[in-house]
Parts: sequence; structure tokens; C-alpha cells
Amino acid sequence: MAHAPRKIVFHVPSIVPDRAVEPAGEPRLAAPQPAPPADGTDGRKLATVMEVGEALAGTLSLPAGLYGVLEVLERRCGALRGQVTLREEETGLLAVEASLPQPQSGGRVRYRPGEGPAGRAAESGAPVVVPRAAREDGQDIALLCVPIGLDGAPAGTLQVEMRYDTDRDLERMVKVLRIAAGMISQSLRIQRLIGQERERLVEENTHLREELRERYEFTNLIGNSGPMRRVYEQISQVVGTGATVLIRGESGTGKELIAHALHYHSPRATGSFVRVNCAALPETLVESELFGYERGAFTGAHARRKGRFEQADGGTLFLDEIGELSPSTQAKLLRVLQEREFERLGGSETVRVDVRLITATNKDLERALADGSVREDLYYRLNVFAICVPPLRERKSDVLLLADHFVEKYARVHGRSIRRISTPAIDMLMSYHWPGNVRELENTIERAVLVAEGDVIHGHHLSPTLQTAEASGTVISGSLSEAVAAFESNLIQDALKTTRGNRAHAARLLGSTERIVGYKIRRYGIDPGRFREEEQANPRAEGQ
Repeated sequence: MAHAPRKIVFHVPSIVPDRAVEPAGEPRLAAPQPAPPADGTDGRKLATVMEVGEALAGTLSLPAGLYGVLEVLERRCGALRGQVTLREEETGLLAVEASLPQPQSGGRVRYRPGEGPAGRAAESGAPVVVPRAAREDGQDIALLCVPIGLDGAPAGTLQVEMRYDTDRDLERMVKVLRIAAGMISQSLRIQRLIGQERERLVEENTHLREELRERYEFTNLIGNSGPMRRVYEQISQVVGTGATVLIRGESGTGKELIAHALHYHSPRATGSFVRVNCAALPETLVESELFGYERGAFTGAHARRKGRFEQADGGTLFLDEIGELSPSTQAKLLRVLQEREFERLGGSETVRVDVRLITATNKDLERALADGSVREDLYYRLNVFAICVPPLRERKSDVLLLADHFVEKYARVHGRSIRRISTPAIDMLMSYHWPGNVRELENTIERAVLVAEGDVIHGHHLSPTLQTAEASGTVISGSLSEAVAAFESNLIQDALKTTRGNRAHAARLLGSTERIVGYKIRRYGIDPGRFREEEQANPRAEGQ
């Protein structure tokens, strides 16, 4: 009795088994064929495997590599059609990732486990072979499908159709396909590792950008003095624009911190922030650093190199110590500011960039204009919006705020439990003229945090510069008894600061009696109420 025809699912036309050759039933692995004569078959097999490896290794795109594998099987083995399926993690279905010829429909073909040769090969983990079947166009073909495994689990299938030939060695072809499937598996493993690493790097990059944004928050600009409030007002006026900004101020006042804050709170925050210290670069290298160079532009230029302007394209370029540029470099910088274009050193190609420029200088630019070291036209291009950062000696009311901030910062960094700064040490900080500005204060506090034995920073923990009488303006002139009295007064004030003005508690800390401490307080004219007011105004000074 004749058997009813059965369809084998395939993503192109359906394949109908030939009833005269393959009876109805489950496809089976082809019976072993007689060994072919030694006619170069092994050589062709090796060449096929090598080309499959080259197809996968020659591209970073997995789909392109899979198409390359199918093209090798088409050219080397006579495959009429082929497809590679990979399991989708979300659905568990087998989706066609590559097929030859490419399907006409835009939809993605998928198979359920056990559906068609691909579904059965993936489910069983064994090759599925139909030695002879008839397609809808009447052509007899052989169908071979092998599983692709990954970490002991089915990850997909490799399937080909070949013209039916009674002399074809299907067992040898299955071996070739299994080797190709193994190579696809390794390529898939590498692609997944690359994908995981890419996701990790993207996540890390996002995290680092957020850290930078938090690090350069405007709240990290410490100070509530009048000069600093004017700086905050200027920053708020220009931060959301793309205007060129010139930051002026002495060395160590925090010009770079302001430049970072302007970038990370601007519309260009997702772009690069590139910093160049013009004073640190030799004059012969400034041009190549800013604008880049072409291969062969000079001895040692073995390849083209992008300059800082190209690196900052779409972001912000910060030129520190802009007043140190040579006249020739100033002329080229002027052209970039005017035309937004330049040529690399040794090249003729015009490079266009979109960069926001922020510059900084501690130089008197008006005097530099007078002596001709700064071009007048460049000065007006840079001085679109100027922010003048005051020196620390003009904002003495911010010294204690900054000192407390740095104590907290470096106590955390170095794992120390520093709670406060003693009153004599505060007096030394307040009386010093700070020629190095905020940078010098920060370095002084970090050193004090490192050398302090307990949880309080005392005067002798500060740098020797502050303890030098001439430097701090505290030249001692008087007798030994006056010096002892001054030291005794400082100890009592320190104890009162610790106890928030409580005389009895201060006496116990000093190992004395309240009556003696009270006598000393009256003798030295110390006001205990001052320390209660200080605590209310600035509790951090007491380590709370």
C-alpha cells in the first residue's frame, strides 16, 4: 500500500521525500558508504575546512562570517542551499541567522524544538540526514543538518541541501559539516565573550562618566565669600551655552575644576574633555599636539596622528596657560576659532571640527598685549566670556570651609579618623597668606592628616612653611613667661573648643580644677561663649 507524502519543514520551499527511495518515517543517519578511492578527497576536505576557518576569522561580524561559511560550502561542496540557525535566549526558538540563497521575505524564520530537520538536530544533538528527497520544483536533493553545540547545550544548527547523487559520500560530508559546526561554535563563543565585554565596558564607561559628573559638580566648588558668589553667578550664565570661556586667576585657584564643571554640565557632556597644558609642551611640539600630523611629516612620524582638536571633536578642549603659546601657534589657533578648520602638520587635507574652547591663564593678558607676546585679534576671540577666580588671600572667610572639606576628603582617602582642627591650627591657617592658593591649602591639609597622631590636627602638624614666623606673620617677640602664657592660653582654648565652652569638662580634660581654669580664663581674657557660637555656626569644626 502506498504511503501518504510527508513534508520536511525548511525555510525555503517545503521538501517532499521521494516515496520510491525514502519511505515515510523519521529521517535517519545515512548508512556508511564504501571508502572512496584515494583521489585527493582528503585534500579537498582540508581545503574546505581551512576556508571555513578563514571566513569566520576574517570578520568581526558573526552574520558575515556565517554567510562566508555557507558560500564556502556552496563553492567547495556543491551545496544548493544552506542555512545556519542559532537559539534565541529569550524565546528558546531556533532563528535563521544566515541562509543561501538569501530569503526574499523580510521576516525572520524560526523553528520550534523538534520542528523540521533543524529542530530535530538541535533537540537530539545528532546529525539528521535525508539521503534523497524531492523539492517542490521536482529536483532530487540530499539534505544534511548537524547541531551546533556550546558549553554542552544546543546552540543552533548548520544545514545544507545538495544535488542527489548515488556516488556522493554523505558520511564524509557530515564530517565536514560537523567540523564547520565546531568552528562556528568557537566563533559564537568568542562573539558572546566580546558582547559581554562590550556591555561591561559600556556600563563601566557610563559609571565613570557619572563619577566624573559628580566629581565636578558645582557643589564641589567650596566657598561662600562675596568673590566666590560672583564666580558662581558667572558660571550659571555661561554653563548651558557653547560660548568660548576664558578663566583667569592665579596658579592653584581651581581654574581647571571650573573648566571641568562647565563641560560636564553643558550640552556637550557626553563628548570628550581634552586638556592641554600649553606651558608644559616644548614650542616645537605644540603645533603637532594641537593639530596632529601626517605620516612622514618629520623624522619619527611613522603614521598619521590625530591632534587634540580632532580628539575633542563634539566635546570640549581646555587649553591651560594659553598665554604661553608662540605667535605662530597663536595665528593657527585664531584660524581654527574663526573657520573651525585646520590642516595637520605635513598635510594638505582640511579637517573640520566642532569644538567648544575653554582657556585659562594666570598671565596678565593686557600687559602681554602691550609687549606684543599675545596677538590682539586672538585676545578678543578668547575673551568672549571671562571668569576671574579670586586668590585665596581675597577670600579668607573660605579658608576654614576649604580646610574642613579637605580634612574630610583625605581622612576618608587615607583611612584616618580626623575629627577636627584645633583652634591654634585654625589661627595659623587664617593668618597665612597662601601664595599657592587652594592647591597649597589642600596639600597642607593632606600632610597634616597623614602626620596627626590622634583625631585632632594641631599646629605642629601643619607644614613647616606655616610654622615659620616670617612666612605666617607671627614673629614672636617677648619673654619666656609671655611665650608660656600664650601656649597655656592656646591649650585652654583648645579644651574649651572640645567641650563646646563647658569649663568643668575642660578642666577635667586638662587635669586641673574648674577654679584654676576659671582663673586662667579671666587672666587671658578668653570668652567660653565664643566656642558655643562656633559650634552652632560650623559643627564640622568640632568633628560632628
